[in-house]
Amino acid sequence: MLLYAQHKPINLLIGTYTNTGKSEGIYVYTFDLQTGDLTYKNKVVSENPSFLTFSPNKRFVYAVNELNKGKGATSAFSYDHDSGALTLLNQQLTEGDDPCNIVTDQTGKHVLVSNYSGGSLTVFGTKEDGSLTERQQLIVHQGSGPDKNRQEKAHVHSATFSPDHQFLLVQDLGTDRIAVYGYNELDNHKPVQLPVHSLVPASAGSGPRLVTFSKDKKYVYLIQEMKSAVTVYRYQQGQLTRVQEISMLSPTFKGAVGAADIHISPDGKFLYASNRGEANDIAIYSINPADGKLTYLKNQSVGGKGPRSFTIAPGGKYVLIANQYTNDVIVFERDSATGFLKNTGKKISVGAPVCLVFE
Repeated sequence: MLLYAQHKPINLLIGTYTNTGKSEGIYVYTFDLQTGDLTYKNKVVSENPSFLTFSPNKRFVYAVNELNKGKGATSAFSYDHDSGALTLLNQQLTEGDDPCNIVTDQTGKHVLVSNYSGGSLTVFGTKEDGSLTERQQLIVHQGSGPDKNRQEKAHVHSATFSPDHQFLLVQDLGTDRIAVYGYNELDNHKPVQLPVHSLVPASAGSGPRLVTFSKDKKYVYLIQEMKSAVTVYRYQQGQLTRVQEISMLSPTFKGAVGAADIHISPDGKFLYASNRGEANDIAIYSINPADGKLTYLKNQSVGGKGPRSFTIAPGGKYVLIANQYTNDVIVFERDSATGFLKNTGKKISVGAPVCLVFE
């Protein structure tokens, strides 16, 4: 039964920017874990649902909506696995401009939204039917960075729970810091604990974007959007200690940069990070399990432009890359021994895809 479960098709959800006129909202495809084939299943109309997340029980989907003039909202949907149907439950304003990331806690009782232009984190509760309550917390960051064009103020880009869910790591591109907050899932009204537990510096002008934890939970890997680099931190009980910083760029590359997404292979042996700008590639590293440090292996083309998001399929055989500016999702096969990727030639056309989430 387990073997069958690992190989039967699963659903992939794709968040998009609809303001290009080439997409309508969230798209649902089935993905065959054996062949790498993608088959259209369903969609729901939604305005600029640029980032998505499932509830822990997979019954609900939550999306950020980047509305006109930068205003932000969050939408809650019920989700049917068999049909792929998404049904809007309700929508709440984030009270922060340009929301760009969304997560739920492990209880499913809270939804947390990162507001880029608002420089803030919005916390909503959830009801039994999966719909969102009114805002429960709005945590506004202060500060700026050395790049006055992009770091004139705080720009909260993402929030990530520690493996034990006792802490919340909030990446701030505008202030070059990770703000670590205590988190109490038993507090139904203000789960994010104030004041801040610790403020972790990144390199000046680097633009922290996203983090991921190592498989053994001992290390945190930060992708820096403006510098196109990865910083490695040792992690222990809400404290981060810098271990290494390594470039995401090919040694011969010269051009505009813009790092985007970061993931670790299911076996914990390789780290992948995507470059936008003029590079349009994936940087691949091996991970030293003894100290968490990265060794650069190579950069590989993503087969399109603007790899805003990518995901590694369950089991680790395939990597799917969403190219925002060439309006496609491309399937790559991953060599589990070398970590390298091979373009399978399989792809789907989707307008401005910017988020890929397996159920």
